Amino acid sequence: MQHPDTKENRIHSSSAKPFSYYECVIPDYFNCVPMHWHREFELNYIREGAAEFICGEEKFTSAKGDIILTQPNVLHSIYPCPGTRQVYDTLVFSPALLGGSDADRYNSACIQPLVTGSMRIPTRITSPHPYYNALQSMTEQIFSCARGDTPQLDMLLRSEMLRLFWLLETEAESPPHAGVSGENIRPALEYIAAHFREPITIAQLAASVHLSESYFMNQFRRQVGLSAVEYMTHFRIDMACKALKQTKCSVLEIALDCGFRNLSNFNRHFRSIAGCSPTEYRKKNGCAASMEAVQDECKNYCM
Repeated sequence: MQHPDTKENRIHSSSAKPFSYYECVIPDYFNCVPMHWHREFELNYIREGAAEFICGEEKFTSAKGDIILTQPNVLHSIYPCPGTRQVYDTLVFSPALLGGSDADRYNSACIQPLVTGSMRIPTRITSPHPYYNALQSMTEQIFSCARGDTPQLDMLLRSEMLRLFWLLETEAESPPHAGVSGENIRPALEYIAAHFREPITIAQLAASVHLSESYFMNQFRRQVGLSAVEYMTHFRIDMACKALKQTKCSVLEIALDCGFRNLSNFNRHFRSIAGCSPTEYRKKNGCAASMEAVQDECKNYCM
């Protein structure tokens, strides 16, 4: 069962162009990538620095040169390491990029099992991997094509992506419990995204997933990597960062709109997570004009 209301709403692909490219810096461009999921694959290539990744049930600290591939509908997040920035390329792409029709045997045997989650390929590829040099070369070429952004380069990008998947398929395996990781706590993430401006209790979140409070808290931390309270605070601060960059609302207005009861509490949490005061953050990142853009962003809670 999927929950489309709070999975990432941003459209990353179309029939004409089945991918989107992003050049990302954490925490300079955005404070973090809160836990989310989408129907597309996501390829990340770490160019500099490190960050804390959670991809399904895998948790790791990235390093320069890492290739990270997240399959569709898998919960994933990225949080900065203290005192460190991470520069990385991201390609979010539809399975359509890999071509083929439902009748093609390679599509039904090799691609669709990755989409449904009945087969898994490695999430994180690092330098000790036996095919790392080849995979790194393909990844560099893929992002070079994405940055070039022409129909001709799209052909080369598709060719390189198929080569990359062909190599990774040699390590594909069926997970012991096939299905989408973190499915049982997704309604709680939806609830937080819909109600973060309001007071939220553990009892409400546990009820949203039909679990006892103690079991819910255990499952949430295991699958998200943060307690529910910590996640809510990070989510609210992420929304506040967007508002500071995209609106001219006062810091107090933003604090109250993002679910904080008073300014001192907001300032304390903001400095702890963002590493500076809200005013300093706004000066560093500038601001735009309206609150509507931020209200739309709260539905996307990604990049």
